[in-house]
Amino acid sequence: MNKRELLESIADTIADYRDGEIQKPTPNHVDTWIKQFDAEVQEPMLAELDHVLKHTYFSKDKVKNFLKNLLKSEKLAGNDPCSFWKYVEFLRIQERGSSQRDMLEMFDGVLEDECGFKTEDCGKTPKTYLYLDDAIFSGGHVRADLGDWIKSDAPEEANIHIVTIASHRGGQYFARNQIIDAANAAGKRVELKWWRGIEIEDRKTYIYSSDVLRPTIIPENPLVQEYAKSLKYPVVLRKPGSIGENKFFSSKEGRHLLEQEFLKAGARIRSICLNLNVYQRPLGNMVLETLGFGSLLVTFRNCPNNCPLAFWVGDPWYPLFPRKIN
Repeated sequence: MNKRELLESIADTIADYRDGEIQKPTPNHVDTWIKQFDAEVQEPMLAELDHVLKHTYFSKDKVKNFLKNLLKSEKLAGNDPCSFWKYVEFLRIQERGSSQRDMLEMFDGVLEDECGFKTEDCGKTPKTYLYLDDAIFSGGHVRADLGDWIKSDAPEEANIHIVTIASHRGGQYFARNQIIDAANAAGKRVELKWWRGIEIEDRKTYIYSSDVLRPTIIPENPLVQEYAKSLKYPVVLRKPGSIGENKFFSSKEGRHLLEQEFLKAGARIRSICLNLNVYQRPLGNMVLETLGFGSLLVTFRNCPNNCPLAFWVGDPWYPLFPRKIN
């Protein structure tokens, strides 16, 4: 594809991003964003990003299909799904943001079409408790929400299903351990089961096969070099050669290009957008002192701050995905 075709393809992929809240993404919008990068890398970046977003952007239709498949999943709901869901209590315990509420509203539509009732009609005598959200990144939200619920309102024994469109393995591991610790501290027994449409590798031990942005080198760029030197520990670099377990990237060269350019852009953004906090690292929000979280997952609802700064930061940078602050 030529540049114009790539701009049109990307705009088409992300067409329903924050639909009704902001202007619909157009080829010109994508072009304005990509022109912030050096001229010689613009078209190769568009080609790789076009491939990546077809895997990592979750439109409303994709999310609805995930929920439809979830409802009828024999592994989860057995041979009589409507009977199963009638005994599920849907937890409404998210302390920050509206993703859980929005996901439950979408599931209401699917459930009513299939079974004739909504989530609020379920779980009067619960056999299962279900925590629904769009994704797990660092695991902080699900850990805090379920930890507080276990301390207060949870029964002495609970079978808890945690359902997300996508889950980053590092965040899930962290959250699981913290939730179990909270249950032990409260003297309660919980059984956790995790369900997700896609599992994303982001753990340090598996950096070679990771599905997130993990650079192989620190570029010869003063701002990046300065940022890397400011970190408490040396940067852990990925050995070249892998496009990741989920094959989000089209090639090792395409992956390398995005990692390098998003890293350079992120360091630049940090230097010009003075309202960013210390955790908003070049490749995405992360508490640990690294180059950033590096996720490429975006949903029609919002762009997570765990994605590279080049995706979502605004003023004076022009974002591809203007982010709604929770």
